[in-house]
Amino acid sequence: MADIVWEEAFCGEGASCYRIGVDGDGKSYIAVAGAEAAYLTDTMDALRQLIRDIKAGRADHLLAD
Repeated sequence: MADIVWEEAFCGEGASCYRIGVDGDGKSYIAVAGAEAAYLTDTMDALRQLIRDIKAGRADHLLAD
């Protein structure tokens, strides 16, 4: 397994922080900050599509109070 390069954490106000990472083998990773050993992994293409979908509002229903 290649080394994971983690981005700075994405944090909400008073919420858990998430980190996104990549490795040299073309894999992407998402983890809760402080628990990076328990990550979710997929391809870089899957991460790109996830980010596109979030930006397009396809996950907005998850933010409803």
